[in-house]
Amino acid sequence: MTDLRIAIVGFGKIARDQHVGAIAATPGATLAAVASRNASLPDVPHFATIEELLDKGPPIDAVSLCTPPQVRRAQAATALAAGKHVMLEKPPGTGVAELDPLTAMAAEAKRTLFATWHSRYAPAVEPAREWLASRRIKSVRINWKEDVRVWHPGQAWIWEPGGLGVFDPGINALSILTRILPQPVFVTAAELAFPANCQAPIAAKLNLTDIGGLPITAEFDFRQTGPQSWDILVETDQGRMTLSDGGRRMAVDGKAIADAPDQEYRELYQRFVKLAASGASDVDLAPLRLVADSFLLGKRTIVEPFVD
Repeated sequence: MTDLRIAIVGFGKIARDQHVGAIAATPGATLAAVASRNASLPDVPHFATIEELLDKGPPIDAVSLCTPPQVRRAQAATALAAGKHVMLEKPPGTGVAELDPLTAMAAEAKRTLFATWHSRYAPAVEPAREWLASRRIKSVRINWKEDVRVWHPGQAWIWEPGGLGVFDPGINALSILTRILPQPVFVTAAELAFPANCQAPIAAKLNLTDIGGLPITAEFDFRQTGPQSWDILVETDQGRMTLSDGGRRMAVDGKAIADAPDQEYRELYQRFVKLAASGASDVDLAPLRLVADSFLLGKRTIVEPFVD
């Protein structure tokens, strides 16, 4: 079986920091090209756009879309129409409904559409899901706060409509939440803080629940400096389970249960290779629906302008 020849489309921070190394470390995958207007990689064929890549580039089997979400739907449709498998960085799009025609295109073409949630592949997430499955959950609290200037330097698209603002990292927490809890959850209330000069929120507070009334709260903030906070605390009838460091560490009543190095993106590409081998798709939109409902239900406040 030959390697899945993958082109990265959009070569910003996340592509450089995670995708290149993950492809190199994944058996059955190889980086065949890069398409980006502003960046390239030595010794890898480079093209300015996905259209130029498909027209003039080397043979490829798949594209990994690492562009801002506002342009991803059109690029995915172009790739699927050309018979390529498609991996979508998170969030998979700027809205929920725009994924439906892409899913239909992939099914008709017998090609893979993979909407990725990298935080679900953090090493402590599955141990947490298994541990919670046999406990009665009393409450959940999410504290997900980071410094936007560190993680998204100069990325103006994140403050535009469809860029999600603080929900760009916050959706990682929601992707973990929807994986580890045994019941589907939904948003009941939200408070969104918008900088005076931005079209996306810089902070958010959410109330969520499930059909049984489980109390869930989440706080997201892009203004945290110093140590960063990516924590989920779950109170159960058999102790407090804590997921910290974005799902890398799990503890119960302070005792470490799981702690392993981050290999999220390697596992994403392993999954992509397996999906592409059969043409199957994996498009779970639960985290994106929670974000969309937060915008629908959210009470908006205006805060000080953001200056990068």
